[in-house]
Amino acid sequence: MSSAKEEFAGPMESEGETASENRFTDLCKTLKVSEEVISEATSLLNEIKSILLTSSFGGRGPEEMEIYCNAFVLYCAIKLKDDLSKEDDKQGRIKLSDILRATNLKLDDFFKEAQQFTIKAKQILGDRYGFDWEDRLELKQLEKIVRMLNDARKFFDKTFGDFFSFGSIGQSSSTPEISKEIHRFGWLLFLTLRIDTPDIFKDLVSCVHGLVAVLAILILHVPVKFRNFSPQDTSRLVKRSEKGVDLLASLCNTYHTFEDCLRGMMEKAYKIISETLTRKPILASDCKTDLMNHINTEGLMYFNNMLEEGLVGPGIQALEKHYMDVVGNKGEVDEMLFVQSEDKPVGASSNLSDSKSKCEILASPTKTIANMLTLPLSPMSPARPNFITSNPKILQMTPVTSAMTTAKWLREVISPLPDKPSPHLEQFLCLSDNKSLTNDLIRRAHIILEAIFHNGNSFDILWAKERKLEASKLYYRVLESICRSESNLLSSRNENNNNGSTNNLAQLLSNERFHRCMLACSAELVLATHKTVLMMFPAVLEATGLTPFDLSKVIESFVRHEETLPRELKRHLNSLEEQLLESMVWAKGSSLYNYLLVARPDLGPELSRLGLLAEPMQSLDEIAARHNISVSGALPVSDRKRDASPDQEGSDAPSPKRACVESGSVLLERNCFTPPAKERLYSLKSKFHPLQSSFASPAQPNSVGGNETCAEMGCKVFFSKILKLGAIRIRSLCERLRQPQKILDRVYGIFQQILDKQTHLFFSRHVDQIILCCFYGVAKVSGLNLTFKEIVSSYKKEPQCKPEVFRNVLVSSSNMRVGVSHVDIITFYNEVFVPAVKPFLVGMVPSASRTEEKTIAEGGQIPGSPKVSPFSNLPDMSPKKVSASHNVYVSPLRQSKMDALLSPSSRSYYACIGESTHAFQSPSKDLDDINSRLNSTGRRLITGRINFDMVSDSVVAGSLGYQNGSSAPSDGVAAFGLPIKREQADSDQTR
Repeated sequence: MSSAKEEFAGPMESEGETASENRFTDLCKTLKVSEEVISEATSLLNEIKSILLTSSFGGRGPEEMEIYCNAFVLYCAIKLKDDLSKEDDKQGRIKLSDILRATNLKLDDFFKEAQQFTIKAKQILGDRYGFDWEDRLELKQLEKIVRMLNDARKFFDKTFGDFFSFGSIGQSSSTPEISKEIHRFGWLLFLTLRIDTPDIFKDLVSCVHGLVAVLAILILHVPVKFRNFSPQDTSRLVKRSEKGVDLLASLCNTYHTFEDCLRGMMEKAYKIISETLTRKPILASDCKTDLMNHINTEGLMYFNNMLEEGLVGPGIQALEKHYMDVVGNKGEVDEMLFVQSEDKPVGASSNLSDSKSKCEILASPTKTIANMLTLPLSPMSPARPNFITSNPKILQMTPVTSAMTTAKWLREVISPLPDKPSPHLEQFLCLSDNKSLTNDLIRRAHIILEAIFHNGNSFDILWAKERKLEASKLYYRVLESICRSESNLLSSRNENNNNGSTNNLAQLLSNERFHRCMLACSAELVLATHKTVLMMFPAVLEATGLTPFDLSKVIESFVRHEETLPRELKRHLNSLEEQLLESMVWAKGSSLYNYLLVARPDLGPELSRLGLLAEPMQSLDEIAARHNISVSGALPVSDRKRDASPDQEGSDAPSPKRACVESGSVLLERNCFTPPAKERLYSLKSKFHPLQSSFASPAQPNSVGGNETCAEMGCKVFFSKILKLGAIRIRSLCERLRQPQKILDRVYGIFQQILDKQTHLFFSRHVDQIILCCFYGVAKVSGLNLTFKEIVSSYKKEPQCKPEVFRNVLVSSSNMRVGVSHVDIITFYNEVFVPAVKPFLVGMVPSASRTEEKTIAEGGQIPGSPKVSPFSNLPDMSPKKVSASHNVYVSPLRQSKMDALLSPSSRSYYACIGESTHAFQSPSKDLDDINSRLNSTGRRLITGRINFDMVSDSVVAGSLGYQNGSSAPSDGVAAFGLPIKREQADSDQTR
């Protein structure tokens, strides 16, 4: 049974491959793709489809996956093949929108599958198109643009409905035609404004300013009878003067826009209307119409009869023509698709809103909680279904309102600050030898922020200059607050220890990595505020030469020391910290591994074998040269030497590429590094732990005292965060699965032991992958009727869920899977997780079960079990007949698998799913598929298919002759000459 899938392959499989190739060719012909592109795409498809179409747990069906695969491969071939670009321009380049129309796919669904494809095909695409293939493909940036436009469209729909009484935009049957026309005119005017000034429309805040400018123009031109407001309405138009309602000031007050920027947008829109629609503007103050009654028209323009009934259509046609003339084949997505939901065959659905916003309401892993395993219910917990709906403020916090609220904070709180260190900060920067670090501080901020905001000249120069200034002011402000706090902590410590030393912050303020983390954090908040599509996290890390582990050290301090930080930005940093802890700090090249090398020398060989250690951080001069940043003046010689050793770690710091050799130090005496247990977890918070210890050399003794190094202390703090994050997610998943406290305790216990004793399982993986495996392992040992499918289904409802967590798990090439680097969660569980965690699972088995296993191992018999066969010394290698009417047999499990599943308790740890005729198909469908093939009439005999007539009952009976002294063959099937290849567990092992 287990080999049925293999035996029915062969010519049938070849026919299927031919049909698949024909479907791909038909797709190319439908899109009128050139022969050169077809050749490139077909070559890529043949090389990559075996990897892309590999079934994964929780994936789509084979036919559906083939469609996504074809669309992805064709897009890659068109986008990445350099020598095809010129011919594409001649014939009209095929855009992503065209491909998705032809395949009837939606953008959001395509982006989800494309994420999985890029993970699986990373090596092949890199070898074929170069190391920068992912940047050239621009899928992540494109997805961000689509999300931004979707958020902008939602905002426009809502504001349009607030000011005009046309009814629901999405209900075409009940919506007057004039409403759809004016709505479309407004969106096209925004798009035209966007494409004519693209440099300032690469973030959501700029888009909102453009839409509010369009809204102001519509208010002044839409006939009064369609208005849903009155100029005397003080609740909506709050800014007034003697001349009437101040329209722009009122809109700025409502939507947190900046009036000067809004007026600039309107001037650009006036120019577009004048040139594209060939309409002459007049001063609104000179216009004699009831549209202007009770409105202060100073500085506003008017276009006669532009939006009157019957006159909107020509304006729409003119804007559409201008849009197509300018955009042509440049954009991958037709932005006009976002006008109305029914007009978006491949548009973004409502699910495109960033799911991270849901995750932001969860508590930060760094926040203190009363008891790790007695957590408050998660906001997303099924036990509290009314939490979100009972809080109207959370419902109202859309991406647009979040961006505009935080932008207002930047404009009103941060922008007025000085653009250089304050006198108080300069006092902290003065060293004991009368030298100052102020010049170094300013130079570093200039280089790092230039590297971030002028990255590849992607941003408008003026826009980037303003954002850089905001980030530097925020950096100086928070740095001063941290210096005050650290100084007070040092003073308190010196007083308690009767130590007369001064509170010198030179070690912290001289640390290059610390300052870069602060600058990166400041820049990330500015970018997050404006929600730009060009710099997505972790771009700030790449520009500054930092690793995720570095940034995780300062996030909590940054939030704590900026009291005015808006709630939305605090949530963003909390969400960012979760992303860092759950996977990014475990990625290859993280500086975490350099700390583990010191704190856990026993992990040294594994770290070296996998090549996980971080490279040395780039110097400021190298960053300036790479980004072509001009630096006025030159550093003194001493400063340049300090810059060459960015972390100020001295010669005691272990090189990232060599093993720790402090043989005489305390490190080798403490091979058993243990993360803090529950009772010690929160004592770490109360214990004095200055920030400068986090950035000191890993091998340096901890300034708190004791025998610990900074690496050991840093790893303990980090592991405590991981345990908190795990506790929060384990409890939330436990609630969804409706499991008792006992199961929660067991799952957390296993998770804690893995982090302590089998830390390597976290390397280059996601924390949630370990949690899911812990749940299933505990369920198997505890005798729960809980399948992986149920666990993953519940996990999909978690706010942080990503499909790659259970569909693409990293495995080592040594796990009998040459050429395969990522597998599904069940394969990872069986091949990697169980062998490493089995001793912990055994410890959970009740003592009676362990006694039973021991009895079996010693050759005894358990009371009540079937009587042992008298021929137990002779292996029964005969196939078993399973059908009375057909000659159908099931072969026994091969010895290598039998050894792996030797005892009942060992067998209970694995997730056995059998070999399906189609991957991860239900057993009943498998049997129906096999039976239909067996019972089909008129089928032709295909080479390679099992011929069950070859084996008669007499032949099977003759196999007993091997019991009469002759030696049985090592493979029972080989005795009958059957071409059956067994590679999976036998069919009686199901979940």
